[in-house]
Amino acid sequence: MPRPTCSLREHHLDHGYRAVTLDNQFLSVTLLPEKGADIYSLVYKPRQVDVLWKSPWGLKKPGTGVVSHGASTEAAWLEHYEGGWQLIFPNGGDECRYKGAVLNFHGEASVLPWDYRVVRRSASCVSVELTVQLYRSPFRVRRTVTVERSLAAVLLHETIENQAEEDMHYMWGHHPAFGAPFLAGGCRLQLPARTFTSHDVTISPSSRLAPATRSPWPQGQDAPCGVDPRVTPHPPARVTEFGYISELEAGWYGLSNPSLGFGFGLAWPPEIFPYVWFWQELRGSFGYPWYGRCYVMAVEPFTSVPGCGLERAIAAGTAPVLAAGAKTEASLAAVFFEDAEVRSITNSGQVTVD
Repeated sequence: MPRPTCSLREHHLDHGYRAVTLDNQFLSVTLLPEKGADIYSLVYKPRQVDVLWKSPWGLKKPGTGVVSHGASTEAAWLEHYEGGWQLIFPNGGDECRYKGAVLNFHGEASVLPWDYRVVRRSASCVSVELTVQLYRSPFRVRRTVTVERSLAAVLLHETIENQAEEDMHYMWGHHPAFGAPFLAGGCRLQLPARTFTSHDVTISPSSRLAPATRSPWPQGQDAPCGVDPRVTPHPPARVTEFGYISELEAGWYGLSNPSLGFGFGLAWPPEIFPYVWFWQELRGSFGYPWYGRCYVMAVEPFTSVPGCGLERAIAAGTAPVLAAGAKTEASLAAVFFEDAEVRSITNSGQVTVD
């Protein structure tokens, strides 16, 4: 029997979007270089399930740009939000102004077209490098995506370079959104942390998170008030939630669907991403843009809180500073595993289970 191999395919999706798909015997990952280097799909081949959510409005035709007639850059971003997984940089959440530049909702890197080149194409490993030069901020971002033959993981390595002659604040995060059929009632989230802080109007004018909004992130069998945020509620429950998980004990999580018998995990360096944004839109919001029809959950490693834009993160003291001419980098791993209690996940793609 021939040994399984890796492959890399350059092709086009709906509306002519250029796509790059890397795969091995375990998984297939599709990237959209022309749209923020988004991870459009992430398929676990043994079950033939794409774990990433797809928005009802889907991909918008290239050439319509990222400029919208909507009232805000948030509306423009949402019009082009096809679901999937975005790299958020250098702004997270609300539009804001920094050093004279207007930073759009969720950052310029998530909406610009990126350049890419094939770094390696062999039977044992395939790898692409994607790069983008921002316009409104003096940053250059490089992302390498790698799939190896024997690993049920996608390996990501990202570098942020400050090309200015002055120090720059930034927000940096990952926005993987999960949807059906993978996301369903009874999905279990394992995430070693201690604190959950709800995002609500009790965030003080100074952007400090009010102590009254804090609660313990449940560990073991503990669940506050009988409601465990680690377990996705079953329909017909309608839920909307947004908040921040902090005091991480390690940089990883595992989200598993017992009915389908497998899970997805993500590992990252917690010294770079010390917070996790936790978003659930489980048919719980009505009106634009959800209209009660969207079933999606995102668990997002981030440098900063709250999700109200860079100005607020600076005020909260959580926005990192990159010195003039300096670089910072991070390695992450997106993994698949057969349903089990996860003990750890490394950013080299190794999963330890009970």
